[in-house]
Amino acid sequence: MLVRVGDRLASAVCGTQVIVVRPPRKAVTITCGGEPMRPLAEAGEPTGSPVDAERGTLLGKRYVHPEHGLELLCTKPGDGTLRADGVILEIKEAKSLPSSD
Repeated sequence: MLVRVGDRLASAVCGTQVIVVRPPRKAVTITCGGEPMRPLAEAGEPTGSPVDAERGTLLGKRYVHPEHGLELLCTKPGDGTLRADGVILEIKEAKSLPSSD
């Protein structure tokens, strides 16, 4: 799937919805709960249950795949695990601010 900045995606099997903050450098398969994610406009209601529910998604967190440069922002949490080409997306850590003396 080729995604662009601002694309909204929804899971087919849980309530997870994300926005693409940084697109990948190449086409990747983005899945949630073991099923490919779909554009939000085409998604409809989720059916079934997530096959891949190791981790859920958390509202407001950014999920990244550093190798591909992919970054997603979770706008609606769910039970499925986000993956890109089979690799679990990690939560992006906040950068620490420099201390002021």
